[in-house]
Amino acid sequence: MIKLDILSDPICPWCFIGKANLDRALEQRPDHPFAIEWHPFQLNPDMPPEGMERRAYMEAKFGGRDGAVRAYAPVVTAAERAGLAINFEGITRTPSTLDAHRLIHWAGLEGRQTAAVAALFRAYFIEGRDIGDREVLTDIAAAIGLDRAMIARLFSTEADAEDVRARDAHARQRGVTGVPTFVIANQHVVVGAQPTELWLQVIDEVTEQLRAGDA
Repeated sequence: MIKLDILSDPICPWCFIGKANLDRALEQRPDHPFAIEWHPFQLNPDMPPEGMERRAYMEAKFGGRDGAVRAYAPVVTAAERAGLAINFEGITRTPSTLDAHRLIHWAGLEGRQTAAVAALFRAYFIEGRDIGDREVLTDIAAAIGLDRAMIARLFSTEADAEDVRARDAHARQRGVTGVPTFVIANQHVVVGAQPTELWLQVIDEVTEQLRAGDA
């Protein structure tokens, strides 16, 4: 197997789109060689724990409503192309994603990391849920088969919070400035929501190299 490390944030629309495009390629190549691991990167590492009202966040970040609309127009187009019906109107808060990343980490220990990532994207972008809310996160954990009581206990502590912050900081120190960022075999870096066609090409090339190495 070849390691595919993915740095992303559950509130990053390009990460959601990038995952959808990658998933389509993986479905077309069921014998793909990738072993996928997700890693934390917070778009807003200084966001207060309670998050903030979505409209205020967007207008502050993009210099007003018109700027926010212009910034998100390409996202809407790319999402539609990826087959995603993102419900931007349903998103009322921009959360801190520290706890969501903690959940992804815990899910990884149980072999359910990708399921957690998918559930968080769906909760935020499709269902309009506040994934900064620990009760919401605990519900998501239970829905993917994690022990609700255990997750609730972990959220009552600061377990792994510093680890998530340190991993986020380490990624920035290594030069990661945006997500999604994909690292293939700890050697090749692919940045952005790449189309399915590119992933098919990558999978085929990696598979061919592995077969040549086994020959």
